[in-house]
Parts: sequence; structure tokens; C-alpha cells
Amino acid sequence: MTATIKLDLDRRLGTVDRRILSGFAEHLGRCIYGGIFDEGSPLANEHGFRTDVIEAVKALRPPILRWPGGNFVSGYHWTDGIGPRDQRPRRLELAWHSEESNRFGTDDFLRFCEVVGAEPYLCVNMGSGSMDEAQAWVEYCNGDGCTEWAQRRRDNGHEGPYGVRYWGLGNEMYGSWQIGALSAEDYVKRAREFAKVMRWTDPGIELVGCGENGLSDWDRVVIEGLADTVAWHSIHIYTGSDDYWTNVLTPHQAERALRRTAALIDAVRYRQRIEHPIYVAYDEWNVWFREREAGLEERYTLADALAVATYLHAFVRHCRVVRMANLAQLVNVIAPIVTSSDSLFRQTIYHPLRLFADHLRPIALDVHVDCDTHDLVAVEVPGGWPHRVADLGPFPVLDVAATASEAGDGLTVSVINRSPSDVIDARIRFADVTEPRAATVERVLGPDPAATNSFEHPDRVDVHTEILDDFGDGTLLQLPAHSHTVVTIGEEGRP
Repeated sequence: MTATIKLDLDRRLGTVDRRILSGFAEHLGRCIYGGIFDEGSPLANEHGFRTDVIEAVKALRPPILRWPGGNFVSGYHWTDGIGPRDQRPRRLELAWHSEESNRFGTDDFLRFCEVVGAEPYLCVNMGSGSMDEAQAWVEYCNGDGCTEWAQRRRDNGHEGPYGVRYWGLGNEMYGSWQIGALSAEDYVKRAREFAKVMRWTDPGIELVGCGENGLSDWDRVVIEGLADTVAWHSIHIYTGSDDYWTNVLTPHQAERALRRTAALIDAVRYRQRIEHPIYVAYDEWNVWFREREAGLEERYTLADALAVATYLHAFVRHCRVVRMANLAQLVNVIAPIVTSSDSLFRQTIYHPLRLFADHLRPIALDVHVDCDTHDLVAVEVPGGWPHRVADLGPFPVLDVAATASEAGDGLTVSVINRSPSDVIDARIRFADVTEPRAATVERVLGPDPAATNSFEHPDRVDVHTEILDDFGDGTLLQLPAHSHTVVTIGEEGRP
């Protein structure tokens, strides 16, 4: 099977924001306790953070980490998690039917962000929480005066303001599973009042409105009602299926959602004469369909890794609207990193995330691909999310995204061969005459689409690297079946 990938360094889609590589940590299962934070472990540092987790997260270099939820936040009172740990109250936790020790709280999270080099993104409790509580949290984190909450932060060991920039106005407030669920109209009224006191406390913060999936009437009402107030509109979509082709193709639903949300934002900004930009914060996304109960400790396959890479391609292609995306979640819970009491392993989905962290460049290119296609049958598949994307097909078997340096002297080409069985030879064509250059080729490979990593076999799906001495116009790139290949030439795409 053969294909052609055409690259033109002058066909630019826009600027890619590295914030699309961000993460999310929630008080759910073993994400925080036993994941990020593991008091008493020989692997923990003086703050209780797992040092092996720190190193694994650092390699992904998430620009932003969202916390503390998620569903958890709608019943979370942040004042329970500050001050001496032994004096913090233990609470019944209603979102995930557990108990919360509060031994990991605001100062702990902000310290963890500093350690891994990420900016914090805090989501406020708009379920059981109050405006006063949200305002006080901003004051605690960002206040520099002689007020009660700024002084409380100093008393707890942090003299200067944290300067938290991103604040979410609630989580999934449209859902019946959420404490304090609201109609879209009631959410807008409440969010505007929360936003008022939060921004009066710190005018420099950026607020994120609570969207749904980018496709619903909720999104329309919220964008119309908060456009003059927010800098971001959040959307959440998870995908996944036991059916191979449905699993690897359904992430294209994210592209439908981004197109729809971009159109809603554009129309509202035009009608209301909103001058400031509003971007999408795709602040929960992942493959998730197997583990719906208990700790949500999904074990990912190579097929799931190809789906995750497809999400990343979608964010690159829609770089003008999506400027932040937060993989849910960071450790153990539907996560790329899994810990035990004395070790960890990297799941299959870790590898495309790490390759993008290493090689993403600032300019998205409009790539043309000529290859075989696949038609997805529009059926309900047990064990999966009910997103229907068959109407978006036929789908190219090769999914390709490319990013370049501003000057055009560095290039990254990311190619997913979604065929479960066929090697594809792809001919690379450049619009302009280019001198062949050395290239690094890194491939996420495994024995079959269902292959997983584990403590016993941590590298069954891994990255294999080779060097091509002459990569240029006419190069024939061999793409193994069910693989993700990243080719880089020129300076590394590191920030």
C-alpha cells in the first residue's frame, strides 16, 4: 500500500499553543493519594511527592495543570486543605463516594506545579460553594495586601502571591451527576456573579466558562451569556470503544466540536461586539470507556495510543480556536502513568504525549495526504461512548499533522498509520525544492493493536528511534501497521 504526503512550508494554519499539552489532576481514586502524593513512601520527597512521578511528569512538560476537579470540585471546600496537615478535617466525599483526608490541598498543589514546571489552573466550587468562598480563594492565592486570606497564605509558609492566572467557573454544571447542577440560564446568572467578585479581587485573572461538549444548546447559552466576562470556554469529550476502527476514528468528533464552538464564539463576538478573544479550553479529554466505576484505572492499548495521537493532531489542525487542552488525568486514573508502592510504568498513551512534548513546533501546516480511506459503519458499539462520526468519513487511513519553526528551518511530521494490518509506504513531497537533511524518526510500536504495557512488561509498546541521513522531497517513509511515527528535522521543538 502506498500514499503521498505533501508539505508546503508556506501553507500555514496558524500558531500552535503549547498549552494544548496540559494536564489535569483530580481527587479521584489514586490520582492524588498514592499517585502524585504518597506520604511515608520511600520514593516520596520531603513534601510527600513521589519523585518517580515527578520525573515522569517532567518528561511530558505539561504547561498547565488543572485541579482539583472534575466532579470532586462541586463538593470541595478549599479551606479544608490548608494549614497544618494534621489539623485538616477528614470529609465525606460525595462525587466519587469516598473519604477525603485533605492532606493534599492548595499549597501542596501549587508547590507540585512549581516542581514540575507547570502553571496552575484552579476550578472553583459552584456546586455547594459560595461566591465568598471563591473570592477568598483568589485572595489567598493572589492577594498582596494585608487582608485576612493573604495573611493566612503567609502564615502557611508562602510570603508572596502565587499569581494563579487561570480560574474555572465550575465543572460540568449541566450534569445531573454534579452537586448543584443548574440549567444553562441559571448557570450564566450564577457564574456572572462569581466572576464579578473574583475579578474585582484580581483583575488579571483569566476565567473559563463551563461548556459541555461544544455541540449542545448549553454551549450556545453559556457563550452568549458569558462572552463579555470569560477568556475561555471549556468543552469535554471522551471517546473509546472495543471496536478498533471506532476507537481510533471517534476522536475526530473533537474536530466537529471545535468547528462548532469556533462558529458559536465567532457569531457571539460579532453580535455583541466583544473585542477580546475567546478560546477553547478543552480541559478534559482522553480515551475512556472500560473502567466506569471504582478507581477508573484504565489500562491502555496501542490502539488507544493512536486515538490519543489523533486528538493531538486535531488540536494542531484547529490551533486558531483551541489554545489549551488538559489530558484527563495525570496519574493512575485514566492516566499515562501508573504507580505501585515501589515503582511505576508508562502506559501506551504516554508515548505520543512525550513525542509531542519533545517535538511540537509553533507553526501548524496545512498538510495534503493522498492515501486509502476507511468508511466507518454508523452503529452503536457496546462498551463505548455514543459519539457518531461515520458521517465525517470516509477517513484517511493515514492521519497526518505537521508543525514547523517560525523560520521554516525546523519541521516535525506526525503520522498515524491506522491500518491494523498493512504497512504503508508514504512518499514525502515538498512544494519547494529542498536539500535532503538528516532526520530523526521515532515510532510508537507494539506487536498488535491490543498490546498494553504493565509492571511485568513495561515496554511492550515503546518508542523505537532511527536516523535517516537524507530526508527530503521524494523520500519513501515506511509506516508500520498500527503505528505512530514522528519525523523531526532541524532544531528540536523544545520550548
